[in-house]
Amino acid sequence: ENLLKNMLLKVGSFPFKKRSFGLPSIQAFKFSDIAKDELNLPVSFEDISTAMYRIRNGIIRTPTIRSHFLSELCKADIHLKLEFTQFTGSFKERGARNALMKLSQKEKEKGVIAASAGNHALALAWHGKQMNIPVTVAMPMIAPLTKVNKCRIFGANIVQFGQHIIEAKDHATSAPEFKGMKYINGYDHPDIIAGAGTMGMEILEQVPDVDVIIIPVGGAGLIAGVSMAVKTLRSDVKVLGVEPEFCASYTAALQAGKAVNITSTPTLADGLAVPCVGDNAFEIARHFVDKVYTTSEKSIALAVLRLIEMEKYVVEGGGATGLAALLPGGPLDIPEMKGKKIVVPLCGGNIDVPVLGRVMDRGLAADSRLIRFVTTVSDRPGGITNLTKAISTAGASIRDIYHERAWLHTNMDQVQIKCVVEVGGEEHQYKLYETLKSEGYSLIWGKDTSGGW
Repeated sequence: ENLLKNMLLKVGSFPFKKRSFGLPSIQAFKFSDIAKDELNLPVSFEDISTAMYRIRNGIIRTPTIRSHFLSELCKADIHLKLEFTQFTGSFKERGARNALMKLSQKEKEKGVIAASAGNHALALAWHGKQMNIPVTVAMPMIAPLTKVNKCRIFGANIVQFGQHIIEAKDHATSAPEFKGMKYINGYDHPDIIAGAGTMGMEILEQVPDVDVIIIPVGGAGLIAGVSMAVKTLRSDVKVLGVEPEFCASYTAALQAGKAVNITSTPTLADGLAVPCVGDNAFEIARHFVDKVYTTSEKSIALAVLRLIEMEKYVVEGGGATGLAALLPGGPLDIPEMKGKKIVVPLCGGNIDVPVLGRVMDRGLAADSRLIRFVTTVSDRPGGITNLTKAISTAGASIRDIYHERAWLHTNMDQVQIKCVVEVGGEEHQYKLYETLKSEGYSLIWGKDTSGGW
């Protein structure tokens, strides 16, 4: 208790001082026995608390709202922190503004450089513009055009180089034209981690009796900052991480005992596709994070779909990964989570419209609301008409229909038809199947249609 009082006085302008802030009484706080100096960590709680004061007028204090529908679905008390409502659409503004505000006058005049394909680039570009700091961003050639163009609108100097973020980073740190510019890593710079940690302090203020906080993990900067802040103030709160199965770099780091490079696969959570977690971030997180889970592409697609349908929130795959683990069938759909008060930050909403369409389709398929099947019909007038009537009788709606003659080696008067059909769920899908079987259609159903005709 005395330690907390002294820290509040030491920080002086700590935003929780001199007002009622909804947190538990000071007696409820319990600082972790692990101190920065003992562990030689690159970030301290004081860094996070001063960052919270430093950036307070430059970012949005995002709301944390209880979700009735997701609470019912997950059988827990689910609260969503709406980080995608920051001006540039992600939590990255916290760290970006903190890092820019800590620059010396000489560094501000020279400008900064970073490598990013999306959210970090947008955050630096926007806040650099507000503070008259030149910002250069090295973006890989695969970066979405919408994000590239928006960074240009914000006044950043965009240099496109390389086929992925690592090549862009190598160019940003080695090219002679960038010499003298300060490089700001989007997930491993200490000032970035401290800024990200302010989210944890906001969560404790907004949901003082929280039991569990679930954080998406990419480069691990966010979970490092949040876990340090939360565990310092409330060591009883569980801080869990979730990363995509296709890029489980934090899990690999835990197994190796240090940050290691992995071979990743393209994922719907593209914002979390960091093949090697940050050294600083991992060193902090491994002391404070309780456990990290991996989740499937199917669950990520479902999470994006659930947020659109239930909450009317458009969130990118990486931003929805924490929720993905909680949904029925996910790795956190476990007895220990039932009835708990859980905060899930929705970390970003910068999803391209074409990608959103694909993610929604995958979500519908994962939810048994989009089904595909192959059957054969007469290659005479009325053959396809009879099939569509049968589908209509079952109350289903045809999304796509294709017919193929060349690879059907049976009767010459038959044609093979592949249908993609919208249904209401598993029961409706079964009804459609039974209706078509009763009409005499031979069916290759669902996953069995993979690989073509």
